[in-house]
Amino acid sequence: MAIEVGSVVEGVVTGITNFGAFVELPEGKTGLIHISEVADVYVNDVHDFLKERDTVKVKVLAVDDRGKIGLSIKALQDKVQTPAPATAPLRPPRPPRDMRRTAASRQMGSPSFEDKLSRFLKDSDERLTDLRRKTDSKRGGRGSRRS
Repeated sequence: MAIEVGSVVEGVVTGITNFGAFVELPEGKTGLIHISEVADVYVNDVHDFLKERDTVKVKVLAVDDRGKIGLSIKALQDKVQTPAPATAPLRPPRPPRDMRRTAASRQMGSPSFEDKLSRFLKDSDERLTDLRRKTDSKRGGRGSRRS
């Protein structure tokens, strides 16, 4: 029986490495089950799932030009449809912080454009005044003499 892609064969685990397990197939050929193809769950150590001299059924995933055979146990496992865990319903995305309205602003109504503009100008003037005060003190003040 020739080993073809998609066929299911039985073999014996001959060696286990940190990246997978080698399986001796019929006709004396050897294939590799990559660690990602051992199980449907995350596999940290192949030794947790397989032991040497275990007999396993594998599906042939690939046969390359150099004779390397890629195998999978995961492809043979029944895909059990587990119901999705119950999660909270998705909420619509929140608007940007400056667009949110607080409870107080909802009761009073939205400030007009002029109110927003005057508040912005006042904040801006205060920040500029602070900045000038801090930079002037570092330069020695406005009335200092230069030599």
